[in-house]
Amino acid sequence: MPYLIDGHNLIPKLGLRLDSMDDEMELIAILQEFCRLERKQVEVYFDGAPVNQAGMRKHGNVTAHFVPLKSTADNAIRQRLKNMGKSAKNWTVVSSDHRVQLEARTAQAEILSSDAFAVTLKQARNSAPKPTDQRKLTSQEVDDWLKLFDINIIVIICIMIIVSTINMAVALLVLILEKTQMIGILKSL
Repeated sequence: MPYLIDGHNLIPKLGLRLDSMDDEMELIAILQEFCRLERKQVEVYFDGAPVNQAGMRKHGNVTAHFVPLKSTADNAIRQRLKNMGKSAKNWTVVSSDHRVQLEARTAQAEILSSDAFAVTLKQARNSAPKPTDQRKLTSQEVDDWLKLFDINIIVIICIMIIVSTINMAVALLVLILEKTQMIGILKSL
């Protein structure tokens, strides 16, 4: 079930600071991880966006709506629920605002408080599979890698010998061509 989230309600519940410059992006990163782990879709609403930064941005399965200063995230969520019509019952609204919760109940959407969803996020993070230790290479694999590196070293040395030979030949040609005029002058004496 996809989620409609009031972002600024949720930020302090996760231990993030609302006065931080990147609080919205930090929350979006957490929600992206949640969507990846739980295979969910999220729409998060932030209010108070300056006019030039207002609008919608996609971040993977997270759609961030930055609501302009003249409106609020609560109003945008209520409007989104109205626009969904009967399909709103397939969504979960995450907000601690009672008016938004009432509108969600009216639209037959599921309701989660920001506190409850913060617990859900933490549980999803803690239940994520931990990366296992890297497996050790067998002695045969180590030998194969060393042989590969030996071949590379031989190729590089051959290239270096060819380049240095060409450089020496060019240097000798330059010296001979510079001295031919002097040799001609000396012969004429």
